Amino acid sequence: MLALKTPSLLMLGLLRFVVLVALGLFLAGLILVWHEQILSLVWTMPEGKWLVYLWEGVSWLLSLFLVGISMILSYLVSQILFGVFIMDYMSRITERLVLGQEIHPVTGSWLEFCLYLIRQEIPRAILPVLISLGALVLGLLTPLGPVILVLSSAAAITFMAWDNTDLVPARRMEPFGKRFGFFRRHLWFHLGFGLWFLIPWINILFLSYAPVGATLYTLQRAKENPK
Repeated sequence: MLALKTPSLLMLGLLRFVVLVALGLFLAGLILVWHEQILSLVWTMPEGKWLVYLWEGVSWLLSLFLVGISMILSYLVSQILFGVFIMDYMSRITERLVLGQEIHPVTGSWLEFCLYLIRQEIPRAILPVLISLGALVLGLLTPLGPVILVLSSAAAITFMAWDNTDLVPARRMEPFGKRFGFFRRHLWFHLGFGLWFLIPWINILFLSYAPVGATLYTLQRAKENPK
């Protein structure tokens, strides 16, 4: 509701959706126009009548597969754009709306601040990858594949939620141990917050405005527990 009432937040959230749809349609259009040429690079069109039909069928199957890949690529590009720039900017706007100002960390220089954030972000980037790889190995080596799938999905959405709730603490240069402790203590909140990310198509909307809700939650928790 705050994002809908704030034009800057509303437009920033819509920007990610526009980038995703526009890039996805552009790449999919290129693939559908050039699908025969793409397949010809792998399999030259045969001369036999029935083989031509088979070649055409494979051509369209390959095109559908590439369209799916193009949608994934467009999602990754929009996510990089959104995650690197827009998420933090939306969080800063929300903090100013709630507190009347943005709390800046005490630091010597811009370079020192960037290096500090990089050192703090390395373990948070590695930890989800290690957990995901561990879940993948367990799923392949044990008969608990369906259970592992559910657990890995739950882990993925909780870490996606943490990407948003961690914006304020990371910007305030809190140490990684303290930030991870906050994540562990509020694990069920992150799971519930991330469940919305599993709903197809609608999840784009929730992901677009997740920084606003996560920042509100983080600021409220900081107010209730100043330490």
